[in-house]
Amino acid sequence: MVNETIYSIHQNAYIKLILHASKHRTCAVNGVLIGSVSGGSSESVEIVDSVPLFHSQIALLPPLEIALIMIEEYYNEKGLGIVGYFHANERFNDLELGVVAKNIGDHISKYLPQAALFLLDNQKLGDLPKAKDASPVVQLYTKDASRSWKIAGSDGGIRLTLKEPSANIILLDFMSSKKWNDIVDFDDHLDDISKDWLNPELFK
Repeated sequence: MVNETIYSIHQNAYIKLILHASKHRTCAVNGVLIGSVSGGSSESVEIVDSVPLFHSQIALLPPLEIALIMIEEYYNEKGLGIVGYFHANERFNDLELGVVAKNIGDHISKYLPQAALFLLDNQKLGDLPKAKDASPVVQLYTKDASRSWKIAGSDGGIRLTLKEPSANIILLDFMSSKKWNDIVDFDDHLDDISKDWLNPELFK
């Protein structure tokens, strides 16, 4: 029997990342996934929040290190940690997991073997208004036994679910009102520290 690992992402964490990618749709963007891991008969990785990182200096190490330190300090006090990484490619039809995404994912997986790596599926996101699909518009990658990134679902032992079934409906509402204009990422924060990378007003 295959041990099952379930990755679940809460609505606000999911929507925040998609809005970040939508705001900077001509750029590659990235972010980190925040949550916790629990064991049992089936392992569970619960993603409760997300932090948009960069849209201009996505491959530069110093800003990334600063961001990760600040994020870890904030969430560790809440009993949470970084459990994965999100990436959206620059080109609409590019579903290739590139070097930058793999390298940052590798860094996170050193500390958490169950780390998730999400890649935005732009085609699925674009089809969402007419498809009425309740499944996530991201592809989930995890490390396999050979320590290579492998897309989930091929062996049936790993699943990604949306915590709230209505998440894509809410996402479409946010997209139609151009709510992405309100997203602040670490690029914005490093340019102007008065801009809050936690996005506390986004869902109010």
